[in-house]
Parts: sequence; structure tokens; C-alpha cells
Amino acid sequence: MRVTDRIGTLLGDDAVWSADHEGLSGHVSRVTSAAGVFYVKQGPAAAAEHERLRWLERWASVPDVVAFDGDTLVLADVAAPSLESAAPPHIGTIMGRALRDLHAVPIAECPFDERLDTRLARAADRVRAGLVDPDDFDDDHRGLSARRLHDRLIADRPATEDLVVAHGDYTPGNVLLPSGGAPVLIDVGGLGVADRYLDLAIAVRDLGEDFGPAAVADFFTAYGLDAADERKLYYFRLLDELF
Repeated sequence: MRVTDRIGTLLGDDAVWSADHEGLSGHVSRVTSAAGVFYVKQGPAAAAEHERLRWLERWASVPDVVAFDGDTLVLADVAAPSLESAAPPHIGTIMGRALRDLHAVPIAECPFDERLDTRLARAADRVRAGLVDPDDFDDDHRGLSARRLHDRLIADRPATEDLVVAHGDYTPGNVLLPSGGAPVLIDVGGLGVADRYLDLAIAVRDLGEDFGPAAVADFFTAYGLDAADERKLYYFRLLDELF
């Protein structure tokens, strides 16, 4: 990963870079130096995340932005484990409360659009560019091509959207749990106004697979949803396959 002189000076000559990781916010590296520990992201998605972090810090706990230069974003290390790695006994409750608080942010305040028109158009671009790997699909979608899956999303699109400020990739790995502090939201490059099921579907999928049905039940109770729309849960899980 090449960085500007300003970022290089900030990180220091003794900086040790980890191997890159791939996420929705672009390439991610962990950098350790005498100046501290940082996470460095690069690319158009990192620029999108920078905008969202600057906006979201008014409403939720997020990592501190140390610098942004060119298309390179430098974040301070929160020094806290994710819910995925910490696996606290009440993980569903923690995730449900944090998401309830995020979804309570007034949508009129949010300048970022992640409604279905936007997401489906972006998904179509990814399919045309060959950026979707069907080998990564969930087991019940194996054998479908990316184009066939997109066609199904168009045909089965919900008639209405229940709009909130959505995280966009709400998984246990993207919620950090500082000791004695509020949960910290990371990887927010896809945040914007969207159907609440964009977040609910991914949270339920990951909680169910990794922590079991009790965690899902706790999640819904803490979030405040008595009866989930199963069709929407499935639809937005299907949509996530293209990202």
C-alpha cells in the first residue's frame, strides 16, 4: 500500500505493516510504530467511509480519524475486541441495543443514500464487472449465478422500504466492545438511509450461525421487534451475496 508523504511521516519510519485484509471499506492494514497503532484503509470505499465517520461521530461511538489524505484513511486503534472475537454471553442483547440506537437517528439528518435503488444499481455494476464470486454464496444459494441472483432480487423486490439510518454491514465483527464503554461501530463505508432489514438480515444470519438461536432471540428482544418479516430477512440476506 503506497501512502502520501504526509501519511508516511505520521506513521513514522519504523512503521510495521500487517498483511492487507479485504473489507467493504477497501484494503485494510494494521500499522504499528513508535507513534502508536493505526488502521489504514485505501481506495474509493475508504473515502466513503471517511465521510460517514465524520458524520456518524455525532450520533454513535466510532474510531477516531487520525488523518485522511488522497484516498487514504488512517484510524486510531480502539484497543477493544470485536463482539465476534470476545463472544460475550449476552452478545445478542448488545447488538440489538446498539442497532436500536443507530436506527433511532433521524433519517432527515443523514446525507447518505443506501436505498434499494442505489444498492441494486451498485450490485448490477458489480455483477457486470465480474466482482461477485458465487463460490462465496451461502449454502442455499450455491449453484446460482450472480446474474441470476440479481434477477431474482429485481423480481422479488419489496413493495415498500422501512427506512432508517442503517450500518450497511452489521455483523458481530463490526461492533467493538471497549471495557466499560459503549459499543464502537466500525467498517461503516456502506452506512446510509436504507430499509432496517438491511441490517437485521445480516445480524440475524451471523448471530444464528455463530452463536445460536438464543442469541437471535436476545437480539430481537433488545432491538424491540416482536415479529420479524421472514421474507425481508431472506431478501436482504440475498442482496448481501452481491457485496
